[in-house]
Amino acid sequence: MDEPDNVYSPETDKVLERVAERLAVRFVGNFSTETIIRYLRESYVALYRTARVKSHLHVLAERFANDRLTALAQAQGFIPKAVPEVLFVCTHNAGRSQMAAALLEHHANGKVGVRTAGSEPASDIEPTVVEALAEIGLDASAEFPKPLTDDVIRAADVIVTMGCGDACPIHPGKRYLDWTLPDPHGKPLDEVRAIRDQVDAHVRELLDELTLSTTR
Repeated sequence: MDEPDNVYSPETDKVLERVAERLAVRFVGNFSTETIIRYLRESYVALYRTARVKSHLHVLAERFANDRLTALAQAQGFIPKAVPEVLFVCTHNAGRSQMAAALLEHHANGKVGVRTAGSEPASDIEPTVVEALAEIGLDASAEFPKPLTDDVIRAADVIVTMGCGDACPIHPGKRYLDWTLPDPHGKPLDEVRAIRDQVDAHVRELLDELTLSTTR
């Protein structure tokens, strides 16, 4: 991955070193320090490309790298998957996939693992999406668009695509669902509420199916 100019400063390097030390403690016995540093720097660069505000990007990079390393550990069998893992993918990871993730996490209450990604991630989640979710008591204000990576695909049991078309790669052996839903980008709040409710109906149906299959 080519790095943008001026992506690192001496202070950034020091901060990322401290972050890498924390990640190394979390994944001791699973991954080498070199792997952890590589994942962290890749995650930082990927988010740097689209972030509007870069001053605290290391915080998001730590979360993104931690999630990717967890997914990699699950895919390689280092960390057992206690529940089914669902990956929601849309183009910008700023609307439908974020709604679906928030709703599934809420309804599942720990019975399903949830991740999101975008084939062309935006810089921020749509404000109307955050507002529509807040209206029903779900706080998505700390979430952020993330690029689609191979590790989260490999860890997923179900991959739900929403409008990303051919940009969403197909991996053999994975279960794919494609939900046809309107894109909330640029739409007024009342229309976003309607999309939220459509997403919610899909999510509830998927959760019923997943929880039923795990109790058989």
